[in-house]
Amino acid sequence: MGPVEKRRWYEDACGAAFALEMIGERWAILIMRELMFGPRRFSDLRRDLPGISANILTQRLEGLEANRIVRRRKLPPPASVQVYELTQWGYEAEPLLKILGRWATRHPGHDPSLPLSAASLMMSFETMVDPERAKGLDAKVGFRLGEERFVGHIHDGSLKVVRGEPDGAAVTFTGEPTVIAGAVYGGMPLVDPEASGALQIEGDAALAAKFVTLFVLPEKLPEENRG
Repeated sequence: MGPVEKRRWYEDACGAAFALEMIGERWAILIMRELMFGPRRFSDLRRDLPGISANILTQRLEGLEANRIVRRRKLPPPASVQVYELTQWGYEAEPLLKILGRWATRHPGHDPSLPLSAASLMMSFETMVDPERAKGLDAKVGFRLGEERFVGHIHDGSLKVVRGEPDGAAVTFTGEPTVIAGAVYGGMPLVDPEASGALQIEGDAALAAKFVTLFVLPEKLPEENRG
């Protein structure tokens, strides 16, 4: 059965309707988000999407693969494990995910204090960096987030993140994604005596203090007048 034969929810020729038929099922977009920084094992996806069952994850991966958004391959020795990765066409959806995230955070119901994965935090940083605040900065920032490792390069008012060991980074943040998100979006202090060990900073302390000020969430929608 070909990918376009699996479902027809809308019977609508609009490209947006067809996109929803391919990636509109629950968890599909979040799986794509987790794969935006490179290949992941099935167990990695289960760990970073703790609310999904193994059965549903299998179904969603099969659907994304059938629609040419995800592919499977085996890593060469010594790893020799199967991984899932986005196809080139799948990676082209990155701007869509970022725009969708920015658009949704304007709603008053968005709660940035909820749990989030390492990939979600990194995509958030790429999306929410303020070009004016980052202007003139040229530096590499590392992240150790549980088992995940990333390096972000701030340059020309933007931030590009890749998966990898933060060797050579000017400053490195170590901690849980929610803790680092709290420092960036929630105004929590970088050094909190009541949360000792929750967030560690190695390297340029001044750059660390600057880094957490580079990100701005979009302005919330005005409250409705229900009077």
